[in-house]
Amino acid sequence: MTSPYRAVFTTPGAKAFSAAGLVGRMPLSMLGIGIVTMVSQVTGRYGLAGALSAALALSGAACGPQVSRLVDRYGQRRVLRPVTAVTVAAVAGLLLCVRSGAPDWTLFACVVGAGLTPSMGAMVRARWSEIHRGSPELLHTAYSVESVVDEIVFIVGPILSIGLCTVWFAEAGPLLAACFLGIGVLLLTAQRATEPAPHPHAHLTGGSALRARGMPVLAGVFVGTGTIFGAIDVTTVAFADERGHKALASLVLASYALGSCLAGLVFGLVRPRGTVAGRFRWGITAMAVSMILPLLAGNLVFLALALFVSGTTIAPTMVTAMGLVEQLVPRGRLTEGITWTSTGLAVGVAAGAALAGRLIDARGASAAFAVPAVAAAAAAAVAFLGYRRLRPAPDREETYGDGRDERRGRDGGRGRQDGGRGGTAGQARGAGSREDESVA
Repeated sequence: MTSPYRAVFTTPGAKAFSAAGLVGRMPLSMLGIGIVTMVSQVTGRYGLAGALSAALALSGAACGPQVSRLVDRYGQRRVLRPVTAVTVAAVAGLLLCVRSGAPDWTLFACVVGAGLTPSMGAMVRARWSEIHRGSPELLHTAYSVESVVDEIVFIVGPILSIGLCTVWFAEAGPLLAACFLGIGVLLLTAQRATEPAPHPHAHLTGGSALRARGMPVLAGVFVGTGTIFGAIDVTTVAFADERGHKALASLVLASYALGSCLAGLVFGLVRPRGTVAGRFRWGITAMAVSMILPLLAGNLVFLALALFVSGTTIAPTMVTAMGLVEQLVPRGRLTEGITWTSTGLAVGVAAGAALAGRLIDARGASAAFAVPAVAAAAAAAVAFLGYRRLRPAPDREETYGDGRDERRGRDGGRGRQDGGRGGTAGQARGAGSREDESVA
């Protein structure tokens, strides 16, 4: 392991909470696809399966920020355990209803309850934000670690969920996803030393984190980014199916995730330069340019290479986006702020899948690659037009006011980190300094 990655894990408990976050994040990629596979196998109704998947996404988009707001207010342990209990019970109810042939409305009721699934990525990033506050270089590397974890989840999760549903029994994928969530939350909330302190009075001022200056711009960009992801998934499957190799679609999509995973590892070693807002703007631009490549694909090999190249723009942009949220929202609303980016992604994924599906039916898979290309261009346009609004929150301006202040923050953070290893500051980070964990 190279030096920057060693450095971020020197804090006691860091490896443990990151590993717990990996386990608890598996439902992110397993639950939706598992529900589709389960319902289509048991009932043969793909329309119902797709509607349930969409209902899960919409419920998660509506409930996720509210759950994270409660976490900011009351703390991770007090909120995550009861919310997860409701989620696991809802998934269990869904499995029983599907198995017993219950009315459709009961399936939707259970799926809405399952939408309470907490954003584990946000919880873990909030802990990183607390541990490495004031040291942007280490936080940058920590966010890169979590971006790689995200890609691992999206490579392994769907294969595991679909495989279990088809090889073992139909309910196996969603069942294992619920087990991962319960275990991950229990492991994470058992680690009190790195849990950020709650902000019980944060709700009295400022309203929702979405009202913070720049957050509507960021949420809009993430809707466009989610549209890219949703359209790429559907169009790639259709593209492979048209060429008689539908089974190879998973490998082609894996190349997309692999490109992002490798880029995230490399990006974590790079010293960040300039302002976070500037890096984010150019990251979105690179993503938009890379979406031209799939439009040129004529076979699966070229498409896999094109998506690998496109994937290399994802992790660096997402890492930078998490750092940007950490600056834009007040400390007492950090978890909620990061969760709003996930909400934007979820809305975009649903829209991208629907738009791509319509275009595939009308003009074929190759034409449908225009959906992610247009979405990427729109996301870049929003980032450029709203660039001036991407400024630090008032309680972050001292550290993040501009590029010079950011560099001063890095230097100061490095000094504090060194001092922390010597004694008092390290103890404070390990046990008491918990103010801002919520970067999802």
